Amino acid sequence: MLFELVSPRMSAYLPFMRFSQDTSGGNSIQAYRQGEIIINGKRINCSVVITPDEIIEWAPQNFDAIASEHIDQLADYQPEIVILGTGERQQFPASHITAGLLVQGIGVEIMNTDAACRTFNVLLSEDRRVVAAMILE
Repeated sequence: MLFELVSPRMSAYLPFMRFSQDTSGGNSIQAYRQGEIIINGKRINCSVVITPDEIIEWAPQNFDAIASEHIDQLADYQPEIVILGTGERQQFPASHITAGLLVQGIGVEIMNTDAACRTFNVLLSEDRRVVAAMILE
């Protein structure tokens, strides 16, 4: 199961990094902790691609499994910027892995998943065409 709904009462007891609620619409990230992310009240505990309109399970489940074909698929969403959340700590993939996006003029920002969640929300609130690919390990 990609996600499950989280009740407001239940989520009050979970030790998540909470983010402010964005009212601009789209897939706003509400909370994150290692291994779980809450988007619009849905708990997700697998790697995920988040667009303003979609939440899609993402194949690589850890940083070492990321390959250029995983990153290249993100261009299908026509983003101006891709945020790559690399898990608990920031890790940089080999340059050939992100080269396909860069050649197309798509910006790529790489950060730990906690920072990637906050950055996604900020860019979404600015009506930017952003796609986030998050490793939740």
